[in-house]
Formats: sequence, structure tokens, C-alpha cells
Amino acid sequence: MTKRVYLFREGNATMRDLLGGKGANLAEMSNIGLPVPAGFTVTTEVCTEYYEGGEKLPEGLMDEVRAAVADVEKDMGKKFGDPNNALLLSVRSGSRFSMPGMMDTVLNLGLNAETLAGLEKSSGSSRFVWDSNRRFIMMFSDVVLGVSKHKFEALFGELKKRKGVTQDTDLTAEDLKEASNEFLALVQKERGVGFPSDPWEQLELATEAVFQSWNTDRAKVYRKKERIPDEFGTAVNIQAMVYGNLGDDCGTGVAFTRDPSTGENLLYGEYLMNAQGEDVVAGVRTPVPISQLETQNKAVYDEFVAVCHKLEGHYKDMQDLEFTIEKGRLFMLQCRSGKRTGPAAVNLAVDMVEEGLITKEEAIVRVEAAHLDQLLHPRIDTNYVAENSIKPVTKGLAASPGAAVGKAVFDSDTAQRLANAGEKVLLVREETNPDDVHGMLAAQGILTARGGKTSHAAVVARGFGIPCVAGCESISVDYATRSFDVNGVTVSEGDVISVNGSTGEVFVQELPLIAADVSGSFGTLMGWCDEARTLGVRTNADNPRDSRQALDFGAEGIGLCRTEHMFFEPDRLPVVRDMILAKSDAQRDAALQKLLGVQEDDFAGIFEAMDGKPVTIRLIDPPLHEFLPSHADLLKEVVELRVAVNLTGGEATKALLEEKETMLKTVEGMHEFNPMMGLRGVRLSIILPGLVAMQTRAIMQAACKLQKRGVTVLPEIMIPLVGHVNELKNVQTQLEAVAKAVQEETGVEVAYKFGTMIEIPRAALTADEIAEYAEFFSFGTNDLTQMCFGYSRDDAEGKFLQEYVEQKILPRNPFETIDADGVGELMRIGVEKGRKQRKGLKCGICGEHGGDPESIFLCHKLGLDYVSCSPFRVPIARLAAAQAAIADKS
Repeated sequence: MTKRVYLFREGNATMRDLLGGKGANLAEMSNIGLPVPAGFTVTTEVCTEYYEGGEKLPEGLMDEVRAAVADVEKDMGKKFGDPNNALLLSVRSGSRFSMPGMMDTVLNLGLNAETLAGLEKSSGSSRFVWDSNRRFIMMFSDVVLGVSKHKFEALFGELKKRKGVTQDTDLTAEDLKEASNEFLALVQKERGVGFPSDPWEQLELATEAVFQSWNTDRAKVYRKKERIPDEFGTAVNIQAMVYGNLGDDCGTGVAFTRDPSTGENLLYGEYLMNAQGEDVVAGVRTPVPISQLETQNKAVYDEFVAVCHKLEGHYKDMQDLEFTIEKGRLFMLQCRSGKRTGPAAVNLAVDMVEEGLITKEEAIVRVEAAHLDQLLHPRIDTNYVAENSIKPVTKGLAASPGAAVGKAVFDSDTAQRLANAGEKVLLVREETNPDDVHGMLAAQGILTARGGKTSHAAVVARGFGIPCVAGCESISVDYATRSFDVNGVTVSEGDVISVNGSTGEVFVQELPLIAADVSGSFGTLMGWCDEARTLGVRTNADNPRDSRQALDFGAEGIGLCRTEHMFFEPDRLPVVRDMILAKSDAQRDAALQKLLGVQEDDFAGIFEAMDGKPVTIRLIDPPLHEFLPSHADLLKEVVELRVAVNLTGGEATKALLEEKETMLKTVEGMHEFNPMMGLRGVRLSIILPGLVAMQTRAIMQAACKLQKRGVTVLPEIMIPLVGHVNELKNVQTQLEAVAKAVQEETGVEVAYKFGTMIEIPRAALTADEIAEYAEFFSFGTNDLTQMCFGYSRDDAEGKFLQEYVEQKILPRNPFETIDADGVGELMRIGVEKGRKQRKGLKCGICGEHGGDPESIFLCHKLGLDYVSCSPFRVPIARLAAAQAAIADKS
């Protein structure tokens, strides 16, 4: 029979798939001699069995659990359920990937009337016993019995009011006994049956509840965000309790071996004396910095520092640690690689290479794409703040860096609803809990009244790069009125506020944000990435500003310049419309001549910015009706003008009506049932050759002018939407003539190329024919995905793609990550056939997939020469390309 339960001494760090991250690391800490309370792990495979068996614990499992508990009893010198010397247990989850706060935990399990009496006698502390009991009843009832913890918290809050105290620690043993009795009465009232008193029944129910927590809404949201497969399941870790709430020489805390916000090599964390673990992470009391432990108990502090050094050296990574102090004795309850911000991830990676802990390649692999994304978060414009003498209304703890501006909202459902509607919101809570994760992910930033830098809000915000100010105790949140008060100011739902997660400052107005400045360790890491990668990285840019920004981020050229974007500028849109509405060739040529000058200036600015780097320019792609007003708007205008003419007349109104009627007629004449597959791209170039001839002349005139000035220009002219070689042959032949004519006129030679986008499946399948003419291929994976799947992206993403992903019909949205088996196979065919025809054919990708790490891995595997993405994704593409090259070696 497959082994389902492993004692900590039987496992190790390599067994995380089977034991989960928490179980594997508890085993590893035990094996390297750290003070870990005895325990064991029920494997992730049992979780799979549980769900496959209709959500029932496998037969015989609890017999194995009983045998493991007996082993723990020997280690601890206590017995589970023994009235005189009771062993209490913690029951905790543990996925193979860290999911902080997403699944459930039960502490102090094994308490009942008999064990309470024995524990009171053995500990000598009535207060400790009743404090542990009220915690156990609330936690077990919430996690296992389905009685919401909020109901218990409300009762507890009322008790504190009656007793005239604000802190839990001010309550006496009798007060806590009263709370326990009220909690038991609540359970009876809510469920109609009493609280289970048999410790073994408690353990079985808690084990099942942890498996159940794998499929809570919050866990599903987190897994989706982190792309953790649903089938992985969670392990269950059952461990002897040690007590941080046994007195003033006891405590509990959470710490990181380095600062998870900055990466600075300083011990970072918080603790509370006379408390249990949930007090720190849930923000029930505001904890104190770990540095104060040195003053309070130097021996324990020194031991803890030694443990930190040992674990970081062992794992060669920053560690996130949980610990408990019982009667002056240190116990380690968890270690894992710590969640970190983008700046911290980069600084840590570079520092650890310089310290000799890891190699450059390990540093590159360790940094995630999301970390670099966070580095580029905006920050508050401090000059604006200073110039306008703006002061923060309050200050909390700087829990997750970056700045955010948005409308204040007070619950997660509202945050998600407004964010889905396009609103920018800031989630304000007394404190967050795992049920808030969907609202946190939807929000621009988070503000909490309670909790520290290791609270749930802080950990989740840092993990996802969401700016967060936590523990802002001066704000008073009123959920009933949906507002908060702070220093005489009331902020209501919908009011715009700003938070600075790097400083903890809160402002009650909208402040301007500016882009982050990246340098130092970022530049070092990017240099290592460039040494490691073989895949080039270009950018998608349509103007000199974006081109320069991309160059600052390390772009090696432009892979996609969309010329149609230039036509939407206010000063040229009327000219474009004149060209479309022209009644004669002469009128159209006059409009094209006007556009020639502005297009030439456009291209000159981009060429100058790129200064010798290749620039791929896509000739006009969308259908012409996109440059005209919508049919509905025009129809409304025409009807209104007709009414006005009938009522008042007027030559000006009549002339305007005639103009709008002409435009309406043109729009109606251009109507297509499926514009995506209609008159656009190369098809438009064949029907209206003058437009692309003008664009080619503008490109070449700008190139020749700059070349004459000594600026190297490498234009790559791309003809889009080719499906048949004869389309490309027809258009390219005409445009080649234009390019040669410009060179003859100017007396300047330019190293230009003509190529095409491979975005129609037929083009990929006949790539050998197309490569007879095309000197480069650029895969337009957005359209290629649409045509490969037969999806209209705008319709699919809004109507069913999300359902497809949730129901696992598709592993992920194919417009976010390339479908390797379908679209990727077309790309492979296109590359192989194209290069077979034209040796050394340059192949790249210019769709939005060019900035997606998983898609970049595929591009590397297919042997593409480069990827192209938006300027702010360039660093991510450089990182992913390096990671792909490193993975290829292993």
C-alpha cells in the first residue's frame, strides 16, 4: 500500500510534491537539527484520493494517523486526549507551492472539559487554558463547523466592552472562561448540536476541513492568479502544539531573513509576547519589530539569528519563518522561500551572487516576470506634493511598495465589481482576511487600519505587487456608513484617495503618479540576462517617445510600428477622411500628398530615436471604416440635422447635412459582416495601392534623409495579412519600385527589407512559397490565434473564454499565452518551411504574446530570432529569454 503519512524525520526538502512545501521544510528543519515540535504530514496524494472518492477520507487513513500520533506522543512525553497530560495538536495545510493564508488551520486541537482541567493543573495558568480554549472553539467552528468567525469576534468584542478593556491580554481567566461558554452556546444555537468533545473526532474533522479548504473560493482565485494547477492538492501537517500564550516569557512571531520589500540584508519581522500565531498575521494586535526581542530576551534573539543564518545558507534564499517561544525556549514552526517585492527580488538575486551564495544563472531563474513588472510601478510625484504643500492625512506601515490612486471602497465584492467596470479603486478594510483576496487583486492599492508588515494584507499585497499601507491605526473604519474617519476628515465610498506603500503615507486627494526609475541591481541583472539569452528583444512602438522608453529598457529595435495609429492623431484624421471620401483620383492624391509629409516626419523621428537599430514598419492594416465615425453616431447626427433643416433651414446646416449624409453613405458602403476577415491589410493595398505607395515613399524618404545626415537606418517594411503568395508578389513588386525610385531621386542607398506578417494559417502552411519574396517573417499571433481557433477575440474574451478556462476546456486564454499545440505548430511549420526556402530567414513575433514569459519560452524553442513587445514589457522579455536559454541547457 502507498505510504500516506510521513513523520517529519522521514521526509526532506526534495519531497515537496508529496509533502507540500510546509511539510517538506518542517522535515528538512528537523533533519538539520533545528528545534521543531514533533509531527507528521498526510500527503498531497491523499487530497487527490479525497476528491476522487467523493470527498471522503480514504479508508484506513485515520489508523495511519493514530500510529503517527503515537510516535509524536513518545517524542513530546504527552498523550493525545489524556486528561492529566494532554498533547494538543495544530492541523495546517501545505501546498507544494506557497499559498499564504489561502487555506485553513486549526490550533489547540484536543481540548475538551477533561483535557482543559488537566492542562490547567499542569501549566499552572488558568488564563492560558481558557485563552487557548476560546481560540480553539472559534477557529474549529469557523474552519470545520461552518460557523463564521465574525460571529465569535462580535461576541468577543462585546465582552471586552463589558469588561472595559481594549486588549485581549487585559482579560482575566474568568473573562476568557465566560467567552468560551458564550462561544459554545453560539455553536449550539447555530448548529442545533453541541461542540464535538472527542479529540479523535476533532482531528478527523479538522483533517477533512483542511482538504476542503483546497477548493475554497479564495484558494481558487489565488491558484488562478499564480497558475497553480487545481489537481496538485494540499498536504495536511499535524504537529504538537507549543504555546506562545502561556505567559509573558512566551510569544510568537513571523520574520524574514532579509527585508522582503527592499532585499536589504537585515532581519525583518514582528512578534508578540503572550500570543498565538494568528494574532500576528491576522492583525488582532499590532506587533512589535523583531529587533526589540534582543532587548527583551537576548538569548532567544541570538539563537533565532543563528537559525536564520543557518536556514538562509542551507536553502540559499531569503526565508520566511514562523516561530514560537515557550517559557524562554525557541521553536521553529515553518520556513519557506519568502514572498518578495520586485525591487527586493532583483536586489536579493544580485546580492546573493556577489556574496557567493548562488550563480548568475540561478539569480536569473530566481527572479520572476512579475517581479520586474513591479519594478516599473508608478510612484507619487513628490515635486507636485512639495510645490502644492500637500501633507498626508495620516501614516501607517509601509507594507508593500509603490503608489496607488483610486476610489475608496470598503468591501471586496464592490472592489471587484467596480474594477471590472473600469474603475480604479482602493480597498479600505479594518483588516483583510483570505476571503478578501478577490477584492485585493482587483484594487489598485490596499489600506488597512490594523495589522503589521507581516499581516495577511501585507503578505498578499507584496506577493502580487499591490501597493499597501497597513496598520494605519488612526483611521476608524465604519462599514455601516461605508466611510472612514481620520484626524477630523471623513472619507466616504467613492472619494478618491492616494496611498504610498513605500512610505506608509495616506492622502485624501488624487495625486499624480510618475513612472519608476530602474537602475543599480536592475541593470546588473539585465546585463546577466543579455549574456545568457540568444533570443533578441524588440519593442512595439509607434512614436519617438515610446521608442526612447523602450531603448532605456534595453530594446534592440522595433518589431512592430503600427502606421495606422499615426492616422488617428487629431491633426491628420481629417486628411485621412478626405482621402477615404475622395470623389476623384485627383482628390485622393491631394490628400495622400498631405499625409506623405506628416508620415515622413513620423518615420524620421522613430528612425532617429532608434539610431541604427532595425525598425519594422507595418503598412496599414485595419479596414478604412475604422477612421470614420460609427454608423450609429452618424445616423443620429443625420436625423438631427434633417430635423433642424426642416425647422429652421440655414445654408450652413444644409451643407453640414450634405457632408454627414455623404459620410453615412460611405460608411454604409464599407459595411462588412466580419471586418476582421474583410477588406484590410494586403487586400486593401491591392484595391487602394496609392495609400501604401505613399507610406513606402514616406519611409524611404525619411530613411534617405537621415542616412545622408550620418544616421544609420535599417527599415523593414512589412506587408500584413498575406494569405497567398500572389498577394505579396503583387504588392511588394509595386512597392519595391517606389523604394528604388526614392533612392535614385536622393542618391542615397538604404539597407531596407520587405517582409510579411504570418497571421493567416494558410500563410504558415505555404511559408516556403511566401519566402521566395519575403525577406523576413513576423508572426502576428493575435490574428493567427483568432483564425486558428475561429474566435473573434473581442467576442470570445467577453462571452466564453473565461468559462473555457475555468471549466478546463482550455488550459489558459490563448490570447494571453500562445497555444503551443495549435498556433505554435503553425509557427513551427512556418519557420521550417520559410528557412528551407530562404536560408537565414529572420523570424520574429510581434503580437501581444511577445511579452508573455511562457510564449517567449516557446519562441526560443522554435528558433525565432526575436520577440517584440510593449516598452514596459521589454525587461520581462529579456528575463524570460534568458530563462529559456538557461532551461535549454539543463
